[in-house]
Amino acid sequence: MPDIVQKENLLVRMQEDIGRALDKPESERRWGMVIDLRKCAGCHACTVSCVAENKLPPGVVYRPVLDQEIGRYPNVTRRFMPRPCMQCEKPPCVPVCPVSATYMRPDGIVAIDYEQCIGCRYCITACPYSARTFDMGYTYTEGTPEQEVYELLPNYEYGMEHARVPRSNESPIGNARKCHFCLHRLAQGDVPMCVTTCIGVANYFGDLNDPDSLVSEMASQPSVVVLKEELGTKPKVFYLV
Repeated sequence: MPDIVQKENLLVRMQEDIGRALDKPESERRWGMVIDLRKCAGCHACTVSCVAENKLPPGVVYRPVLDQEIGRYPNVTRRFMPRPCMQCEKPPCVPVCPVSATYMRPDGIVAIDYEQCIGCRYCITACPYSARTFDMGYTYTEGTPEQEVYELLPNYEYGMEHARVPRSNESPIGNARKCHFCLHRLAQGDVPMCVTTCIGVANYFGDLNDPDSLVSEMASQPSVVVLKEELGTKPKVFYLV
């Protein structure tokens, strides 16, 4: 089967899985992701598309791709590892927040309430996966002849009624920020942007509580691992190696 057909079928199946999950009560869903490191080419399409989808400023990246060197010279190879938020079942970032701005939703996604966040950065320090960043208020076109308007547009994360005001104290500036599995897309029955744009179809997403979902099928593979399993955080992002 041609790769383009296979990709379309997988994306369609994942979208159907999401639609089926949305028919259930929120507390009965458990969103998760499987990333096949054997397919990741290190193209950074997921990183770039995430930045565009979420209007992320300089210094804020929800999904970096780590470049790992494996082996010893001259027998050396490379492996690329996308690293979104692990959406832990037992997230260390939640209990350290002094104002309960970081919390776990009924569907298992760890989210941030920007109106509550005071920018103490305790959660950034507590995350063992370095999956959180801080919004300093910078823009890419700051200091150029013209500040581009698209960088200041509202975002559903911090409220569609708020424009982003550089170097101000208004949310999300001064707040911690992180991956949230594209909650706005999920609400519409769409897969996260990083899944859609992966050229190698290396990402699988859906409801881990649904045994018939593609993500559950991939998460049950014998070659699946999680990062820093010894910490007991129980990530809902799995890797195929």
